Amino acid sequence: QVQLVESGGGLVQAGDSLRLTCAVSGRASSVYAWGWFRQAPGKEREYVAAITWNGDRTYYGESVKGRFTTARDNNKNTVSLQMHSLKPEDTAVYYCAAALSRWYKLDDYNYWGQGTQVTVSS
Repeated sequence: QVQLVESGGGLVQAGDSLRLTCAVSGRASSVYAWGWFRQAPGKEREYVAAITWNGDRTYYGESVKGRFTTARDNNKNTVSLQMHSLKPEDTAVYYCAAALSRWYKLDDYNYWGQGTQVTVSS
């Protein structure tokens, strides 16, 4: 089992930056990739970013490329999502997730956090 707890969400203005952190506990050594997803009201959950356990590969959705960066700190057992140049359309609940093998889409992820709200005002 892997437990994930997100933190760092909040209310910011357009153009601001925000950093989300995912605290990891349990069998983190079994995880192949760490992902970030978001879900806005009335919309499907969107794949935002991901990074493999050793950091050799990353993924970013088209809507966040160049603005968001994900990183993992294996010593601290955390995964982060640094968000810059935030836009109102980035408003959503952000979820941290862990994949044990494949990591190409939402259904590949095995463990999920409870989510943290990010609201960007215009």
